[in-house]
Amino acid sequence: MRILLLASGIALSGAISAGATEHARPSPQGAPPTISSIQAARLAKQATFGPTPDLIREIVSSGSAESWIESQFEYKNSKYSDLARYPVAANYCDGKSGTDRTACWNMYSSSLPVAMRFYSNAIENKDQLRQRVAFALSQILVTSDQGVHSSAGLAAYNQILLDNAFGNYRDILLDVTLNPYMGDYLNVSDSTKTSPNENYAREIAQLFTMGTIKLDPQGGPLLDDKGDTIANYGPTDIREMARALTGWTPARLDNAPISNWAKRDYTRPMIKVADRFDTGEKSFLGKTIPAGASQEDNIRALIDATFYNPSTPPFISKRLIQQLVTSNPSKEYVGRVSAVFSDNGSGVRGDLKAVVRAILLDEEARNVRPTGGKVKEPILYMTSIARAIDMKGDGLALYYRENALGQPAFRAPSVFNFYSASFPLAQSRGLVSPPSQLMNTSTLIARHNLAIDWTLGSSLKRSEFQKQATIPGSTGTKIDWSTWSSAAADTRKLVDRVDLVLLNGAMTPAQRTALSKAINATKRPDPAIQRRLRAQTALYIVFTSPMFQVDR
Repeated sequence: MRILLLASGIALSGAISAGATEHARPSPQGAPPTISSIQAARLAKQATFGPTPDLIREIVSSGSAESWIESQFEYKNSKYSDLARYPVAANYCDGKSGTDRTACWNMYSSSLPVAMRFYSNAIENKDQLRQRVAFALSQILVTSDQGVHSSAGLAAYNQILLDNAFGNYRDILLDVTLNPYMGDYLNVSDSTKTSPNENYAREIAQLFTMGTIKLDPQGGPLLDDKGDTIANYGPTDIREMARALTGWTPARLDNAPISNWAKRDYTRPMIKVADRFDTGEKSFLGKTIPAGASQEDNIRALIDATFYNPSTPPFISKRLIQQLVTSNPSKEYVGRVSAVFSDNGSGVRGDLKAVVRAILLDEEARNVRPTGGKVKEPILYMTSIARAIDMKGDGLALYYRENALGQPAFRAPSVFNFYSASFPLAQSRGLVSPPSQLMNTSTLIARHNLAIDWTLGSSLKRSEFQKQATIPGSTGTKIDWSTWSSAAADTRKLVDRVDLVLLNGAMTPAQRTALSKAINATKRPDPAIQRRLRAQTALYIVFTSPMFQVDR
């Protein structure tokens, strides 16, 4: 499929050049295979928040995709835990007014500080793969500031995903199930034996583990003798699971009684309320919990029943592949990753380090396929641009743009995330394009506006780049144009750099010629200003092209 977009008079098509399919070259004397710059740029799109020249050189220097991935497993310099240190009561900002109330709400009761930290980490920090996997997990195990207003709680929840990005998926399920932010979001907290809430029970099955229908190991539907799909669970299973989840509530700040709703502490695991717990026997998903089993045993049994369901490995594996590599993985790709989820080679199920390694090193990840790749969702569109132009700052510039683009971080409209994993690709034969659900006239214009404002308009004193007095932690944003300006002294060098970093070598000769003409048409008396504007012109054109907005 070819897509054509005219940006400032330059046509950039969706065709892939021969150079983008380049394989790793064997090194002499039995050394590990080398990885080309083009391959490194593709890997960076899948495993980070956007390629940079330095990152591409780092990956190439590592010797192979596998070596770089292994080195990334060791990095852990991003965090949210400091933002979770100061939980406050829900009514903490009451009594304040004007800018004091705004600053208080921003600091303690909104997603703002967590989103700013997320963006700042994403554009600057070294632990790119850990962050990218945590982001993928946050779009599977969804919570939202639209449901629970606690900055500290949101930070604590996302710290779980960051800490366990290379851990075990079962541990994540256990931590998430007893997390009070999730507890309030999906109604585990304060669910009682007299009125068990079914919300979380339904979502842990439908979205967090097995999915609604039975799957084969390659993610395809299993069919009964009539050719119909087979449900993974029914209403009785959900009712019984909900009973197993009763008797939990968030801890309270300052040792306040549990009757004090405003004092809910969203930074610590939930606590038991024995007289609200259903102690009876429960049966669900083919498992039975005997009467009198402890609350902890009930939770563990529920987690195991969902985690060990045969459909969970292919269901979660496919979701992770879609987040990291391609919207349309083949059944064989899903099957290979699913097998690693089921057993990492040492008898361990749910080892995310092994799963991530399998996803990124698979032949479908490392080689371009006609139906491979995926549309950049808004957050990745922003971070990729920010990293490419060497933006540094507090993350506020990205936070300012996210609403217009349709994907405000940590504020999904529902537990189903911002988009459906099965959203169809228009005019295709059965392909899906989940991020395309967020693309409409308004959001496409917002992408275009961001691209021009952060390139040709970046020299203006934009409010999003300034330090904001009413936003705690605001330090402002800067863009370093020096390396791009230096490259712009030679048009061919600039085009080469743009082609590698932004398009992983996919630009055709005709596109290179058209882009070169646009660069050379930009003239200013001052050589320094001319070089900067030429670089910004090239970047603006490519940022608004389909080739940049579809990661292949």
